[in-house]
Amino acid sequence: MRDALRDSERAISDANRALRALEAEGRGAQAELARLAARQKALEASLARQQAALGRILAARYAAGAPEAIKIALSGENPADVARRLYYLAELSRATAQLLRELRAGLAEVEQVRRQAEERRGRLAAIETQRRVDRDRVLAERRARRQVLDRVSAEIRKSRRQVQTLIADERRLARLVEEIGRVLAARPGAGYARVEKVPELGSLSGPFSGLRGKLRLPVRGELVGRYGTPRNEGPAGKNGVFIRAPEGQQVRSVAAGQVVYADWMRGFGNLLIVDHGEAYLSIYANNESLLKQAGDPVASGEAIATVGASGGNEQSGLYFELRHLGKAFDPLRWLS
Repeated sequence: MRDALRDSERAISDANRALRALEAEGRGAQAELARLAARQKALEASLARQQAALGRILAARYAAGAPEAIKIALSGENPADVARRLYYLAELSRATAQLLRELRAGLAEVEQVRRQAEERRGRLAAIETQRRVDRDRVLAERRARRQVLDRVSAEIRKSRRQVQTLIADERRLARLVEEIGRVLAARPGAGYARVEKVPELGSLSGPFSGLRGKLRLPVRGELVGRYGTPRNEGPAGKNGVFIRAPEGQQVRSVAAGQVVYADWMRGFGNLLIVDHGEAYLSIYANNESLLKQAGDPVASGEAIATVGASGGNEQSGLYFELRHLGKAFDPLRWLS
């Protein structure tokens, strides 16, 4: 039964991440389509001006009758005046030829822009179709999870009341953090004390150790479980805090870093861990969806997950920890 819950919650996370990627692609395609439409409008206005100018030149030359160069050469005028008029005529011919070249190039670009716009419209239609498929998939996976949860809810409630089970869950997370620490410490040249260079979305920057008193909670909500509270006495583990929040709300990284773990874990559901350098890790658990994967860089304030109640949690919200050198500490002491 636990395996069925794990598979169901993983599937919801994967489907939501794919849907979010499609929505981002759709926004990009819409913006590109708007840019192409503006470019097409500007090109057509320019072509209209060029066609009007060319029409005036051709009309004037047609009205003049014989080629002007012959008329000027046979006019018997002063040679200096003839040379000046012939030079002017040559410049006018070059300008006319240039105008024709620009007109042809403009027509070709308009046609190219038109084709690109058609391709974007086709891609948008395909994205919308896939979005509907993915939304249906998310709804189906949620229904499947609810059915699994109904079957195992009694077992989960019983196990969460058993201190040994809760301790085993915490030890499982501790072993994972310890293994992550060993991997990071073994990286050549930088090791566990490095600071990732990641673009910032928020105002926070610099080494993580300098952010004490400046961090914001990763999600807006009600703090219902505090650091140090035994897990059998509330939704939080003794190593972190639990923030009750609506399902689907965005979870944001508290600082820049790199995702080092993104998967389902018993007792913590869809779990994501971010390495901030200097041996600092932030941990986000019980998510409905993980929007990032291991290896992805994240900026301060960037959405990395969505709130849920995965792992058999009875409340929708986020379980959050901060650790240094593998040791948990009270994250509330680091908040602004």
